[in-house]
Amino acid sequence: MTLHDHAPRIAPSILSADFARLADEIAMCEAGGADWIHVDVMDGQFVPNITFGTKVIETVRKLTELPLDCHLMIVQPERYFEDFVEAGASGITIHAEVSPHLQRQLARLRELGCRAGVALNPSTSLTGIVEVIADLDLLLVMTVNPGFGGQSFIPHSPDKIRRARRVLAEAGSRAVLEVDGGIARDTIGDCWRAGADTFVAGNAIFAAKDPQAEIGILREQCAISV
Repeated sequence: MTLHDHAPRIAPSILSADFARLADEIAMCEAGGADWIHVDVMDGQFVPNITFGTKVIETVRKLTELPLDCHLMIVQPERYFEDFVEAGASGITIHAEVSPHLQRQLARLRELGCRAGVALNPSTSLTGIVEVIADLDLLLVMTVNPGFGGQSFIPHSPDKIRRARRVLAEAGSRAVLEVDGGIARDTIGDCWRAGADTFVAGNAIFAAKDPQAEIGILREQCAISV
């Protein structure tokens, strides 16, 4: 099985950006070759933190033409689909753990012209997504427990990524396989080798000595790990 037919995508997470300099931070990401901008939406209920809503997405949309990869860590995400799409989301990822009507929700996202994604927490089995692969544009494997930036990568995550790649391949799915959590120079290569093709990185980029260069360095770690 060929794991990759394109270069790794790097999606800087603005959760770690300096919001007093947001326009500069996003311009830096573009200059560094970022593929997507990742926006973490947290509600203080599903995860123990509160972040941004649609106003921030509207603002970011005005600052860049890059795809906005919106990760909704919220309960009842379907209540907000139209608002987020209208604000400028290119893709919306919802959590399987709070989506009992997952197929319907994914189908609705596609109806709205949005890339439809499902995220799985570290303790959540891959089993549930088997039934919705036909409706899936993106599968996000969390490599930390969601809720805060800057957490440490869970060491056994590559095994789950490998199994996720196998599930997608066996179904003939072209869905993106994204990872989020603790992605840095020392972890991205293992995830790429395991089959992930898209990488969310926040702290690793924005806290780097040269954030713009770090985007390219992360991509290079995939190339040298093959």
